[in-house]
Amino acid sequence: MRPIRLTSFGYLHLPTGPDGSPVPPAADRIEDVRDRLRDPAAARDILDLDGLDPRVQGVVLATPGARELLANLADYADLPAGPNHIAIGCAGGRHRASGLTELLARELRDRGREVVVEHLHVHLPRVLKTPAGPRTANTEQETAR
Repeated sequence: MRPIRLTSFGYLHLPTGPDGSPVPPAADRIEDVRDRLRDPAAARDILDLDGLDPRVQGVVLATPGARELLANLADYADLPAGPNHIAIGCAGGRHRASGLTELLARELRDRGREVVVEHLHVHLPRVLKTPAGPRTANTEQETAR
C-alpha cells in the first residue's frame, strides 16, 4: 500500500486568493477543524506548547467530536482507493490541526500504514482573531504574556 501524506496548517498563515479567502494546501481531503473542535489554547497550561506535545494531543482528543473525527479520517485513509494526502487546518496550525495530525499519523501507523507528516505552521507564534468576522485575523503575532 502506498504511503499517505498528512499536513497540518493554520488558515491565518495561508496566502489569500483573488477573492481574499485563504488558499489551503492541495490535498485529496481538507479537514477544517476551526468550527468542529474547540480551541485547546484556552487551556492555559498548554498555551505555550504545540500539537507535537502529548499533553496537547490529550486535550485535543478529549474535545467533543474529536474521537469520531479521528476514526472517520483513519477509516477514509484506509479505503482501497483512498486519499494520497489529507490536510488538516485550524486557525493558527499550532494546537488542533497539528495535534490531530499527529494522532491520525499514530493511528494509521498502528494500522500498518506508512505515513509522511508535514506541519506547515506549528512553529509559528499564536495569532489573534479580530472581532471583524469569524474568518478574519489580526496577523500581528501575539507576544508572550
